[in-house]
Amino acid sequence: MSVSSDSSKSEGGFLETVKVIVHALLIAVVIRTVLFQPFSIPSGSMKDTLLVGDYLFVSKYSYGYSRYSIPFSPPLFSGRIMGSEPERGDVVVFKLPTDNSTDYIKRVIGLPGDRIQMMDGVLHINGEPVKRERVEDYVEQEPDGRTVRVPKYRETLPNGVSYETLDLVENGYYDTTNVYEVPAGHYFMMGDNRDNSTDSRVLSAVGYVPYENLVGKAQIIFFSVEEGSPAWAVWNWPWTVRWGRIFDLLG
Repeated sequence: MSVSSDSSKSEGGFLETVKVIVHALLIAVVIRTVLFQPFSIPSGSMKDTLLVGDYLFVSKYSYGYSRYSIPFSPPLFSGRIMGSEPERGDVVVFKLPTDNSTDYIKRVIGLPGDRIQMMDGVLHINGEPVKRERVEDYVEQEPDGRTVRVPKYRETLPNGVSYETLDLVENGYYDTTNVYEVPAGHYFMMGDNRDNSTDSRVLSAVGYVPYENLVGKAQIIFFSVEEGSPAWAVWNWPWTVRWGRIFDLLG
């Protein structure tokens, strides 16, 4: 007849708990590396497609895998494996070319070989103006209670993808630019909030984004709280959660 002490039972229970935690961490790493990675939106450069306080899932498999698909971006290999190219209009998370530790999220506007130019606020691709129509203003409340109305436009890219852009400043600094010629293996990214977005138009800060730097495609908003409200403040959720944005699809 075998017997076991309380100490051995406690030791066995502790080891089982450790094993469960390790397995859970491994599963989380695999999901984050291969399938989906969560991101939060810290700035208004993609308004009103994405707002400060939005939390979204990015699919890692959409464009295949590079070193930047792996946590901490170890230089295990170069280029992409199982690669698939993004389409014009995709909302993409990428590593900033000038600082590969920083994630940016913008919209793919230019493909390799394209010529991109802004003229009087109108986007031109390969010499042709992109269809742009005025829609209802974007309205938001300032912290001081003021209501601000911002002109909003619907752009439709040559492949039929439509989205809305904001025009904060008439004749803004990047409303008229030189022609950008997108190099092979690179993409031209722009924010939907055109006058409040540091993107590929700013060559010294972002510029052309290498294919290898793409992290994934933004797919769905899974949570959203008002700007300035901490997501962990559960007791405020009835008033601060943007319930209407949860489960909004982006792809």
